[in-house]
Amino acid sequence: MNWVIRPAVATDAAALSELAERTFREAFSALNTAENMELHCTNSFSPAIQAVEIADSTILTVVAEANGTLSAFAQLHLRAETPTCVPVSPSAELRRIYVDRNLHGSGLARQLLACVLEAGADSGAKSVWLGVWEHNPRAIRFYQSAGFSEVGDHVFTVGTDPQRDLLMARNLTD
Repeated sequence: MNWVIRPAVATDAAALSELAERTFREAFSALNTAENMELHCTNSFSPAIQAVEIADSTILTVVAEANGTLSAFAQLHLRAETPTCVPVSPSAELRRIYVDRNLHGSGLARQLLACVLEAGADSGAKSVWLGVWEHNPRAIRFYQSAGFSEVGDHVFTVGTDPQRDLLMARNLTD
């Protein structure tokens, strides 16, 4: 399939909201309570929140679409505060790579990752870091295969549930 990967625009906010919530629920509902999932999705993925993030010049949101339908997206915070465990700075934070479940294994996530890594380097970042849930082995393997290594951990709250994310980083200058 041929995807068009492009920066998100304001008119993508509603479709991006739906895609983000749906893919997050598919990935994490089985291991979280319905109440925590609802609270997290409400506070993270509304069309209004997506519109604000798209308009924010310090956040790059790229979408992948085929036949006019969004299939995946990635989000890179270009001016995020760097955790002390990240060995190289300045850095950018990879906040999300969400891909429709039926496209897992298609190479689309790797294309999105390449796009945001290039954008990070172009912005002056020397590394990219991310948080990935310790109970998400598929994502951990994906990031390891893309050159990320574990550098620490932090708490990521889903609803009211504090969860442990592994912090992973990758140099952009190697």
